[in-house]
Amino acid sequence: MKDPGLTSLDELIALLARGQSLRYAGEPVTQWEHALQTAALAAQAGASDALVAAALLHDIGHLAQVDDDSPTLAGHDDRHEALAARWLSALFDEAVTEPVRLHVEAKRWLVANTPGYAERLSEDSVRSLALQGGPMSAEESAAFRASPFATDALRLRAWDDLAKDANAPAQRVERFVAMLRASLKRR
Repeated sequence: MKDPGLTSLDELIALLARGQSLRYAGEPVTQWEHALQTAALAAQAGASDALVAAALLHDIGHLAQVDDDSPTLAGHDDRHEALAARWLSALFDEAVTEPVRLHVEAKRWLVANTPGYAERLSEDSVRSLALQGGPMSAEESAAFRASPFATDALRLRAWDDLAKDANAPAQRVERFVAMLRASLKRR
């Protein structure tokens, strides 16, 4: 999919809704369900509107894929986090785009710095970790933690990891529209 050139919240929600028919690779949920579950967990934790928006939109870069197959199966890192941050920057500021951009780095940091975290990763996440650079070095870890958005990215990563539950209550995107609207760039 080419860059959608997002110009409105309606276009963004339509792009996100594309995930209703796309399986989340190796998980028992669709991309849509995963996004809504992640946002619900963020809201439940009392996250800011911007962080709930980031949680909802963190994997929107995966929607550039044209089928259900994971790019990791082909040995490809789709760089979905960078793509998503770029797409979202047309509508949102760094409070939304930076946690999205950093959520893969958060996984790498957690693998390097949290005993037992790597063993909890799904098969697809293990494959993507290898393609994304593997566990961070001590220097990379220090640089990541120095980022003003590292804590938000780590929180987002925690919700991301939990939001793969086929038995979770269904969520509606309308629940999050006001949070998205509140997080839009002021023009």
